[in-house]
Amino acid sequence: MRLLLVLSAVTLLLRATGLAQSARPPVDLIITHAHVVTMNDRRTIIEDGAVIISDSRIVAVGPAAITALYTAQKTIDAHGAIVLPGMINTHTHASMTVFRGLGDDVPDRLRKLIFPLEKALIDRELVYWGALHGFIEMVEGGVTTAVDMYYFEDEVARAAKKVGIRGVLGESILNFPTPDAPEPYGGLAYAKKFATEYRNDPLITPALAPHAPYSLDADHLRLVAQASAKLDLPVLMHVAEMTDEVATLRKERNQTPVEYLDSLGLLNRRLVAAHCIFVTDSDIALLKTRDVGIAHNMVANIKSAKGVAPALKMYDEGLRVGLGTDGPMSGNTLDVIGQLGYVAKVHKLDRKDRNVMPAINVVDMATRGGARSLHREADLGSIEPGKLADLIILDHESTAFVPLFDVYSTLVYAAGPKDVRTTIIHGRVVMQDRRMLTIDTAEVRAHLRDIARRIQAKVAAGLK
Repeated sequence: MRLLLVLSAVTLLLRATGLAQSARPPVDLIITHAHVVTMNDRRTIIEDGAVIISDSRIVAVGPAAITALYTAQKTIDAHGAIVLPGMINTHTHASMTVFRGLGDDVPDRLRKLIFPLEKALIDRELVYWGALHGFIEMVEGGVTTAVDMYYFEDEVARAAKKVGIRGVLGESILNFPTPDAPEPYGGLAYAKKFATEYRNDPLITPALAPHAPYSLDADHLRLVAQASAKLDLPVLMHVAEMTDEVATLRKERNQTPVEYLDSLGLLNRRLVAAHCIFVTDSDIALLKTRDVGIAHNMVANIKSAKGVAPALKMYDEGLRVGLGTDGPMSGNTLDVIGQLGYVAKVHKLDRKDRNVMPAINVVDMATRGGARSLHREADLGSIEPGKLADLIILDHESTAFVPLFDVYSTLVYAAGPKDVRTTIIHGRVVMQDRRMLTIDTAEVRAHLRDIARRIQAKVAAGLK
């Protein structure tokens, strides 16, 4: 109230003295008359608020009256719509949109279908167009940062730049020849080159992506750890996702996957560990001690019937837990909003306690939690001055948002990805009023349909 009175006085002063427009500092974008859900430490909500953006950063957040202090090249009147920090998808394989819908509901799909499909079909073109399609879906669903691991990750980066999404992008490393590396472990050299090319890019953070503890040997995992430390690169990895992964390491080394990675020097603040379904209490303590980021992929995990990761315990104990979709052959959709209700409800069911995992905590995981999992909370995850301008506007006139008693409950239990109206990344309006401004979505869909026909023919011929 006190701030509002002060700002109202400033507005009146500006009007009374007839100060020239040039007396007010110019900014690039003003969002006004918004229901601003800041996700700051105090969980401040401003019902008639404004966000002031200059270049790629937020410079001010407050009541709508603060707009009188600035002049802007562009103003978006939200008319009461909800403004929220952009969602962070902490684990995905965006290019696999080209395979979405193939082989659902079949056993051992990774080895029997996914790896053979990739060997037979993946090339630069498929990766690029699949990534474009995936990133469009993410932007349309309110995702502003994607953490991706796949092949030809430089093509994924090219697609991310085209769409305008922020990406932490990891080049895959495996112990067998891959589409972009004819020799086993060739992905490591590819990843180093990729990292050099994108070292100082404002949108792209290059990363190393050793596939899993079971798909690289110990010596090469140590090399990945050394490269990560030397080049200061994030490491993206599937961890404790498979029952045979856990059983083999217990039999051969008497270690859990988490203990094994720790012994190799990989368990540290640069690691983003995806899934972590089969982690023990001592693993959780070790993950916290080593300050590891966790990517919780609820929908993909339950679809594969692997189990419910103890993400609730990890979150409650202060670990860096964000939400991920996994790839579009695993969770099938790439928006994070669609994950929210599952995260809340399945953990309640798992604990037999309707009070656990309240909606505000789930929204926290999707925004601040994702930023924390990447050790990017100084820049991302909330709407605060000084942070990067990654935010979304949701339609308060949507049926799901009427009535609006509790914004967090509505987001988790009622909202959907199509409620996102506008997506802003790095201060740039990438989608406005459901229209992508950076790319021709019809062209991308047409390419995907052509690619799908080629894939279908190849599958029908037995992948030969």
